[in-house]
Amino acid sequence: MKKTFLRTQLKSLTFVGLFACLLPVSLSSCDYAKANVNTLVTDDCGVNWSLIEAGKSVPKGVGNPCFYKVTIPDYPMQGDSHFKVVFAENVLASLDVSYDYTITNPMSFIQEAKYLGKTNTTEVSTQFEAAENTVIDKRIKDAVRGRLSKEDVVTFSPSDFEDLLLPEVNKLLQPRGVTVNFLSLVPVYDEQTAQAVDVATAMKIYSSKNLEKLGEQVIANRAGASRLVVENKLEPTPVADEKEK
Repeated sequence: MKKTFLRTQLKSLTFVGLFACLLPVSLSSCDYAKANVNTLVTDDCGVNWSLIEAGKSVPKGVGNPCFYKVTIPDYPMQGDSHFKVVFAENVLASLDVSYDYTITNPMSFIQEAKYLGKTNTTEVSTQFEAAENTVIDKRIKDAVRGRLSKEDVVTFSPSDFEDLLLPEVNKLLQPRGVTVNFLSLVPVYDEQTAQAVDVATAMKIYSSKNLEKLGEQVIANRAGASRLVVENKLEPTPVADEKEK
């Protein structure tokens, strides 16, 4: 009886001892930095960051409340923006911008988008939409508005403007760790501005063929036709008097 009890106690002590030996190992276990993301870690609540190379182990940082791990995509992502702009002669319009970008320097980027490091995160999520608004969209707006205020709305060429804009945007974004690979601009005009652009464009075409008079007549007729309002009022049907029945 006593021998059985002693064996049981020894087994229990052995199990406890083994668990105690394995516990520190499990607490200090590591995962590994993946190849398609940039893994950043901080042990001082984001004051300083370290970049972990792909394939290298990443400590868990157990017991340190200021240890964060942030993964930043290492592949192209897409973004878009919509904002008001002013062309030359104070012509108002809206601009739809879509772009493709890559975070080329995660250490610089995390300093611009510091809120990404406020909580531990291991997956790409909508948090980068906010980063686009904070880091990328603002610089695109600055570059666009600076140049667009000198552009004639009639002769504006989105493709030519994109070629001029891209290097300027990247010049603003390079210190922030971001490169825009390409962007696309689509101006959106109100009805009055759109009609004015159409008329001016049409007149240029007529003028190139020495048909100014015809062009003026066609445009005038078109403008007049657009103002026609056709009304078709139905007369109320008279109700027969019951006495007449």
